[in-house]
Amino acid sequence: MADLHDLPATALLALYRHGDVSPVEATRAVLDHIARWEPHLRATYALDPDSALQQAQASEARWRRGEPRGLLDGVPAMVKENIATRGTPTPLGTAATVLAPAMADAPPAARLREAGAVLLGKTTMPDYGMLSSGLSSFHPLTRNPWDLTKNPGGSSAGAGAGAAAGYGPLHLGTDIGGSVRLPASWCGIFTLKPSLGRIPIQPPYAGRVAGPMTRTVADAALMMRVLSQPDWRDATSLPAQDIDWDALEIDPRGLRLGLQLDAGWGMALDGQVRAVIEDAARRFESAGAIVEPMPAFMTREMADGMDRFWRMRSWLDISALPAERRERVLPYIRDWVASGAELSAAQVFHGHGQMAAMRDAAVAATQPFDFVLSPVAPCVAFAAEWASPLNDPQQPFEHIAFTLPWNMSEQPAASVNAGWNDAGLPIGLQIVGRRHDDLGVLRMSRLWERLRGEPRAWPRPPA
Repeated sequence: MADLHDLPATALLALYRHGDVSPVEATRAVLDHIARWEPHLRATYALDPDSALQQAQASEARWRRGEPRGLLDGVPAMVKENIATRGTPTPLGTAATVLAPAMADAPPAARLREAGAVLLGKTTMPDYGMLSSGLSSFHPLTRNPWDLTKNPGGSSAGAGAGAAAGYGPLHLGTDIGGSVRLPASWCGIFTLKPSLGRIPIQPPYAGRVAGPMTRTVADAALMMRVLSQPDWRDATSLPAQDIDWDALEIDPRGLRLGLQLDAGWGMALDGQVRAVIEDAARRFESAGAIVEPMPAFMTREMADGMDRFWRMRSWLDISALPAERRERVLPYIRDWVASGAELSAAQVFHGHGQMAAMRDAAVAATQPFDFVLSPVAPCVAFAAEWASPLNDPQQPFEHIAFTLPWNMSEQPAASVNAGWNDAGLPIGLQIVGRRHDDLGVLRMSRLWERLRGEPRAWPRPPA
């Protein structure tokens, strides 16, 4: 049997059910593994081994009585730090935050706790979640377990790194422009950015979702059974639906798949990334799907408009801080927002409109297809110390051209490992579905796991 810290949640639950392993044993194994990795990776925040073991002991007692609390009882899990958990401060990745304990669990954390998951602690993120990076003014620098000189991506940085490194099977991140898919791609794990409203979240915002980050599609589907339960606190959440999240089989024969290799703007697509995605498309084709090129549908105007809108929003937030707190914000972020002071109301209003234009263009572009295949990112993981692949605050979003539109269009999109570059860095395949077809995206991702074959062995901590 594999080491306990490497087992997926589905396997752990089967072992609990038969009494072969206890939640305490699994939790101790994960905590010990984290202790070996964490001096190098720095992916955790508010890690609480004592609380985790208390939760595991309570779970063990429930399993002995044959009365597990829920679908995840006793499974180790971690939550991105911007998802509130009762009693823990939520710094939002920045030293500018005044720390105060959260009064209640946010909806996704509440669902995990209700289902009996053992919450080990939280995972790191950059300032305000505005970077695809493990760089933060509050947290230590988070690194990529495949290569410690590289970045895990972000903003769900610690979740991506931790899932790849074996910090328990279940991780929860958030995404507003690629923040679960980019670290999933660069850390070689699986994630689903669900349809907007599928997983209730607090606070809601245009394009903002929570999503499972795991090593397997089956574990993500298990999490979706729990996380998609309704919560009145998110006024944008979808009505509850009876979705069979366990039904992960799909027949690819005759499915029409769009292959997008040109995002219409942003960084040029790396040649090795292109080759891996094209190989994935050929494998789907060999399985009976019909693969057709999908032309670019986004424009530079859309991207720049969104940039101006987000810049103004962040400038208003940061400029309202007292001067001493404002100076604690990561300099890269301060440089990015500074030009917000110069933007006119007309520019910001136009920028907001471009988010709607992006949505309409994305929905229209996907109508001829059942699913869309694309890279997650145009490049592989970059230097650990950098804030973004270009490390230029005046070009902060050039790497999110393939991920951003699906947040604005509210469509589900997954990242699943598709291969590796010559340096051994992971490359993610993005699978996009029509609005609300989250199960379809999971099914296509599970099919890809089979077409891809066995993944590489997961990274191990330095000796």
